[in-house]
Amino acid sequence: MTILSTRREQLLEPLQSVIGIVERRHTLPILSNVLIQSSEHEVSMTATDLEVQIKTRALLENKVPGQSLTLSARKLYDILRSLPTESGVVLESKENRLTVRAGKSRFSLQTLGGQDFPTIAVTEDTGIVLTVAQKVLKALLERVQYAMAQQDVRYYLNGTLFKVNGNELTLVATDGHRLSYATEQLSQDYGKAEVILPRKTVSELIKLLAPSDEPVTVTLRANQAEFGLGKVDVLSKVIDGKFPDYARVIPTAYTRHLTLQRLDLLQALQRASILSNDKIRGVRLLLSKNSLAVVCTNNEQEEAQEELDVSYTQEAIDIGFNITYLLDVLNHLTSESVICSFGDANSSVLITVPGAEDHFKYVVMPMRI
Repeated sequence: MTILSTRREQLLEPLQSVIGIVERRHTLPILSNVLIQSSEHEVSMTATDLEVQIKTRALLENKVPGQSLTLSARKLYDILRSLPTESGVVLESKENRLTVRAGKSRFSLQTLGGQDFPTIAVTEDTGIVLTVAQKVLKALLERVQYAMAQQDVRYYLNGTLFKVNGNELTLVATDGHRLSYATEQLSQDYGKAEVILPRKTVSELIKLLAPSDEPVTVTLRANQAEFGLGKVDVLSKVIDGKFPDYARVIPTAYTRHLTLQRLDLLQALQRASILSNDKIRGVRLLLSKNSLAVVCTNNEQEEAQEELDVSYTQEAIDIGFNITYLLDVLNHLTSESVICSFGDANSSVLITVPGAEDHFKYVVMPMRI
């Protein structure tokens, strides 16, 4: 039975939206599959890893029969991607096989019934629903995601805090050594809610969100978060845990402030990092009158030193940091300049953006070098 006949792009585009969460190796083999459902003039594709689920829809020109089946997402993706652009593709289903035809090419794939696919059910909790521009949410996620922990035993650090407080949306991520905070005003008061989004959900949202004014509808429930992006729906479980009190970590009384050109500092750190210790990745910042020296050394007694002219007249500071943490924030910001605020040699550094000091804050703990 012919399921559908369409152009290659109409199948490849929705498949690209869901392929990111498909596990190559999993204890449940069916999780490496994509669920394909067709009816009337629409085909939908769903993939899940049981933590996050992405469903995308595509409209078809011709009416198609109702069908539900699953097959290897990666194999179908590789087949479609290898076909010539604008190719016509026909999908035919017979028993436990799906045949993909394009021109003189023919591929026969094994399938499983759609009823066996373990989709995540939407809970009955209505939660709170808010709307924000896709480019705004994408920018917020990009400004904090690199500070998330990776496989930390403190599981609540392996994600990003997503907090709504009235007309303010705040995202925070930390791994215990650094913290990134970003906030944005919303168009109206949405009440209060907060969840911790898993790392994978954050990564997929950054890929799927467009840098446009198109809206994304966000639904926050007690144990789920849902994001509606036009033809794509992302449904995610949330991390059950208490996020650290980030307000206590962000310094508020620093008096030593230094405004630097972001690219100048980034390039100086990149050059110095060539001779940094591979394990501890340490960098010393030596701040003195109108000068900032960036110094990296390694076990071979090699040393790199960069010096930047700055406007600074307060007492000298010699302080060490993980250079990767500094490079991360500078790579993800787009502003021309940044403000670095210091306490003393044993205090963290606070990095903000001129004119938006309350909208973005990044804190890095010092390290002994």
